[in-house]
Amino acid sequence: MDIAANNSLLDRVAKSTGILLDYCRKNDWAGYDPYDGLTSRVFSSLPFLHNRIGRLGFMQIMKRNPINLRYILLVPKSQSSKGIALFSSALLKLSNHAIAAEDDALLLLKRLIESRSSRNQQYCWGYNFDWQTRGFLVPADTPNIICTTVAGNALLDAYDKFGDTSYLEMASSTGDFYLERLNKTEDKEGLCFSYTPLDRERVHNANLLGAAFLARLYGITGKQKLLDHALRAAKYSVKRQRDDGSWLYGESAKQNWIDNFHTGYNLCALRSICRDTKTSEFEAHIRRGFNFYRKHFFRDDSAPKYFHDRTYPIDIHNVAQSIITLLELKDLEKGNIDLALSVFEWAMTHMWDEQGYFYYQVHPYHKIKIPYMRWSQAWMLLALSTLLHEVKYNLKSVNA
Repeated sequence: MDIAANNSLLDRVAKSTGILLDYCRKNDWAGYDPYDGLTSRVFSSLPFLHNRIGRLGFMQIMKRNPINLRYILLVPKSQSSKGIALFSSALLKLSNHAIAAEDDALLLLKRLIESRSSRNQQYCWGYNFDWQTRGFLVPADTPNIICTTVAGNALLDAYDKFGDTSYLEMASSTGDFYLERLNKTEDKEGLCFSYTPLDRERVHNANLLGAAFLARLYGITGKQKLLDHALRAAKYSVKRQRDDGSWLYGESAKQNWIDNFHTGYNLCALRSICRDTKTSEFEAHIRRGFNFYRKHFFRDDSAPKYFHDRTYPIDIHNVAQSIITLLELKDLEKGNIDLALSVFEWAMTHMWDEQGYFYYQVHPYHKIKIPYMRWSQAWMLLALSTLLHEVKYNLKSVNA
């Protein structure tokens, strides 16, 4: 695909981005979530389901059903702090291209700050619903490393954009949350941050994303303790990279799968760590991981596969992260930008609804068309804003 000869691509990306932005704005950035089943008022009235098996089963029924049962089961639409953070970062990017106004981003940043977890002194964030893992229940508003990292990066994006030190101060408080409140598994190779303050799970994408945030914060503040923790966490997870370049999701026996978007998180986090700490220590791991990623996670028609060894379900979150990962690592493979554009076009053909939103999943014989706000629209708006910037930049540089 010749970017220089295809200015219409830029128009298509910009138009789709604008339509999706309008849809999200009209819905006040609120909607349903794949994991919001336990907010059902019907579920809350059925005490015999209030146990680990009952909660897991109910959540999975809600998540996997192609019919949106949330209307019937009285699940409210809501704003997600993680979604608001993703939207904030996307709007900050789009304000550079006259698609979104800076005031829109500032309004969402205000909402993000107001939605911080009430459970901790530091700035940190969790989901706005109870969610049941295979091992334990995580109550709503319990901060976790993923939501907190996405929110912390939105604050740093705002600091980069506006130079307002209040955003940096809040992000620094987020760094304190990692160091002071999260549990750590430590060995001679490094350390692994827990997912929440309630557990000691060793999940590599969570650990590496947390490390990348600390490294980014270090790059701004120069605080040595941030660098030390970031590098030790990165070393822990790269030591567990498999010989073929892949990572299992986590270290427990129940976490031994390999999937697209978590692998993408790992690769982007490691590249960010290298950039912000000015090290090349992890570049060989990035290269090996990316070779596995390109080889195993895309069909011939550019559809992003979910797992390394099977295609379905094709999930919009994998679409979004594939675009982001391919662009972040564009220097590793000449065709990365072309593939990112092909992934975009595949999604527009197979997962786009004319009402202005993206579907959740494609299965062999059906689609789940529920317009999840955080999981689908927020991630795709961030991916499209990233793609728009990259295509525009490349067109400008090639045509110069």
